[in-house]
Amino acid sequence: MVEPTEQVQAAHKDWEQQCLWPTLARTPERTARFMTTSSAPIDRLYTPLDLQDNAYLRDIAHPGAYPYTRGVHPTGYRGKVWTMRMFAGFGTAEETNARFRYLLSQGQTGLSIAFDMPTLYGRDSDHPLVEGEFGKCGVAISSLADMEILLDGLPLDQVSTSMTINSPAAMVWAMYLAVAEQRGIPWSKLRGTTQNDILKEYIAQNEYIFPPEASMRLVVDTIEFGSQHVPQWNPVSVSGYHIREAGSTAAQELAFTLADGRAYVEASLARGLDIDDFAPRISFFFNAHNDFFEEIAKYRAARRIWARLMRETYGAKQERSWWLRFHSQTAGCSLTAQQPEVNIVRTAIQALAAVLGGTQSLHTNSMDEALALPSEKAVTIALRTQQVIASESGVTNTVDPLGGSYFVEALTDRMEREANAYFKAIYDQGGVIAAIRNGFFQKEIADAAYRYQQELDNRERTMVGVNAYKVAEPINIPLLAMDPEGERKQFERLNRVRRERDAALAQQRLAELRAVAEGSANTMPAILNCVRAYCTVGEMCDVLREVFGVYQETVVV
Repeated sequence: MVEPTEQVQAAHKDWEQQCLWPTLARTPERTARFMTTSSAPIDRLYTPLDLQDNAYLRDIAHPGAYPYTRGVHPTGYRGKVWTMRMFAGFGTAEETNARFRYLLSQGQTGLSIAFDMPTLYGRDSDHPLVEGEFGKCGVAISSLADMEILLDGLPLDQVSTSMTINSPAAMVWAMYLAVAEQRGIPWSKLRGTTQNDILKEYIAQNEYIFPPEASMRLVVDTIEFGSQHVPQWNPVSVSGYHIREAGSTAAQELAFTLADGRAYVEASLARGLDIDDFAPRISFFFNAHNDFFEEIAKYRAARRIWARLMRETYGAKQERSWWLRFHSQTAGCSLTAQQPEVNIVRTAIQALAAVLGGTQSLHTNSMDEALALPSEKAVTIALRTQQVIASESGVTNTVDPLGGSYFVEALTDRMEREANAYFKAIYDQGGVIAAIRNGFFQKEIADAAYRYQQELDNRERTMVGVNAYKVAEPINIPLLAMDPEGERKQFERLNRVRRERDAALAQQRLAELRAVAEGSANTMPAILNCVRAYCTVGEMCDVLREVFGVYQETVVV
């Protein structure tokens, strides 16, 4: 039975007069301002009055039913839990391969590869501009020889693999495909994701090489090639994670990420691709931050907005084209060097929010990541956190257990309204690339980050161990030690590849890549031929630098 609005309003007024005001007179609330991590105000109580504009069948519906607010699968996690995909990569390909073997032995169900800064910027490990950066934030991959070692013994036809790579994504993905080819594994059996979201690099992370228009061409090349030849692969994972890590609010993360997703859809349509041929393979990557309910609402709103965009705006006909599938990672920016063990608690809460929000894949950060790359002990605890949630917490026993919560549904509606307002602001400026060039995204994020830091400095919000509950005890946890000879070994392998490959063939393949880049054909076949000839990441990116140029960000005051 649903009571009339007038009856609920009268009951709410009676509650205030008889219960609330007398309680407040005796015991005032802790603060005059309650807010989310994003500084959005939170009301004292949420009731059906907050959902008057929300229709169940139109806006919430059942799990597996449009608009998928409650999840894309009718049975939630009762059929299959999320993929436990621990992000890993450091030093040499040998060291990272050993970490992946260890994680798989401990119950990890997917691979997720972190690359070092030289690789991310399209430079070979021995380039003078990247001196001192070898292997520090991920694994060094300069040529197919490195990728062969990185993937040695890993069951590529049995696990899905995520690769966090953007500007050189086409080259690194081609190396993965070439290794599968060497092993006789059909590309049709490969499952995984290439992050390949270059727009968020201009918005937040700044690991770009080429101008936006050329970079978008490369992304669409991978989308087109994947839809034709690697049907189970997600060629782009539209990433809000780095937008949030840069300091955005949850609503900005949601809006800017989905705006980027729309830009990839529109660029692919402009190429002449059919939306139902590529939309089912576009995936997303979101942050799981501290505010439990705000994060859950963000994921729910994301699914609903994307479903409506795909069906109503872009005319997709297939149900899978309407689904927003996403990977989530707990918030690296929330981790503290102080009292690092407390990060285990933060990560558990964030991971639980991602699960209750319906994530398809999850990485949990390790307690020591504010100090170093994760040690084996720390990464095991992080993986065990997911396993406890999946096996012991009970949250996987029913589908979308928070569906119908007045608070969660009201937050979901607010997220959708704020995202739609941002969409209008972005498209009024001419779209995502125009908004990048005029600094709109960067300024919005910078303002949000500044406001958050002011709230910390003014003690309007509490961060345990940073501005409250401090201790003077020394940090005493084991930290990762990498092979001190790793850089030397990498340089030797790289020199050996250059010395032993067919030099004439390599130069021929690079010349063919240049010719294709100067024209309008898809670059992926030429990139694959370069990879098979053991051309390096740096050599291929240098060819494209000469053809496309290098992007310089405009300073916005």
